Amino acid sequence: MQVDLVIQARWIIPVEPEAVIHENHSLVIDDGKIIDILANEDVFSKYQPAVLEILDQHLLIPGFVNCHTHAAMSLLSGLADDLPLMDWLQNHIWPAEKKWVSETFVRDGTDLAIAEMLRGGTTCFNDMYFFPEVVAQQSLQRGIRANIGLIVFDFPTVWAENADAYIVKGLALHEELRNESLITTSFAPHAPYTVSDGPLAKILTFADEMNLSIHMHLHETRQEILEQLQKTAKTPLQRLMDIGLITPSFMAVHMTQLSDDEIRIFAETGGHIIHCPESNLKLASGFCPVAKCLDAGINIALGTDGAASNNDQDMLAEMRTAALLAKGLAGNPSVVPASEALKMATINGAKALGLDSEIGSLKIGKAADVVAIDLSDVETQPVLNPLAQLVYAATRHQVSDVWVAGKQLLKKRQLLTLNLNDLRANVSEWQQRLIEN
Repeated sequence: MQVDLVIQARWIIPVEPEAVIHENHSLVIDDGKIIDILANEDVFSKYQPAVLEILDQHLLIPGFVNCHTHAAMSLLSGLADDLPLMDWLQNHIWPAEKKWVSETFVRDGTDLAIAEMLRGGTTCFNDMYFFPEVVAQQSLQRGIRANIGLIVFDFPTVWAENADAYIVKGLALHEELRNESLITTSFAPHAPYTVSDGPLAKILTFADEMNLSIHMHLHETRQEILEQLQKTAKTPLQRLMDIGLITPSFMAVHMTQLSDDEIRIFAETGGHIIHCPESNLKLASGFCPVAKCLDAGINIALGTDGAASNNDQDMLAEMRTAALLAKGLAGNPSVVPASEALKMATINGAKALGLDSEIGSLKIGKAADVVAIDLSDVETQPVLNPLAQLVYAATRHQVSDVWVAGKQLLKKRQLLTLNLNDLRANVSEWQQRLIEN
């Protein structure tokens, strides 16, 4: 049988089934899909590939799913470090955004984030930012998979003047993008403290009618919870539950400061938690009780958050931090083993986005979103357990090759759909403007 691509690798970790490691196996890809996984010695009796990749010191995994970011904010990385969240947001980030955010800013910032994500093995990202139509456009141009957040605030910004206008523009964008194979959409009301009950009720109605997920910051800090209690005598989580917003299609980002009762109640809703450990640590926002949430049966995925608060889009680092932090908080080294950490960075994110039938694991019939990681570096030797080396030792600089839907976007560390010289020139111009002002 003639096929588009065969990738022969030293190891393949498909994620599903969990903790399985294939050694000296090949991934067979045709028409953007995985059609077989088999031992290297059996390949050529069955398949004739148009392209053969031999990666005999590499590990193949499904592409990372960055389940929460603000891609264009990569241009603001390092602008206001080492500050509490609300000071950082209200006194530094929002004023900078008011001054600088435009279609051009979002285009260049998104390209920068996509370049960083691809070079770190991310093949799908879930975005929440202004000018979402530009984020979608750049994602399509670069070939990366993206879930585009249809952002909503109560107050005016450069993109819309009020909540109704955000919703109208978001609905129009959803309609425009609904036939794009690499793009999906979610409603993205920013946070409980920036979106009131009326718009949230409208979002819920539209989301139910259109079968769209909802992506929202929730329980990010203790201050957020105390302010909501003072205003309504409810926690933000309880307020959103009373509206009916929290369902199996709801992605709650951060979820620090959770009581045992809140964990139980949230688990009953079927909602998903998007855990952003490095951003939460940097802003001292609090800790998501990951071990308790997993025990309760909650699906937990990983996100980097925006590079303005992280300061990177590195899912390998996020995965390692998530595993180590969970162990330390629980006082239990068996919490979040390497196999669970990898699930949080891949299939769990796909589940949160409703894409787990298509991406998140290397299974026959799924899209060929594949990442190759070179484990031959001295820093990841010896390879007694490739899964452990991936989670606890590998870095994004060992990501050598990336495919999305069978199309190669990174080859031997070289981006194929982005010109790094042009990107550096654009970013340099933004750096100068931001420093001078």
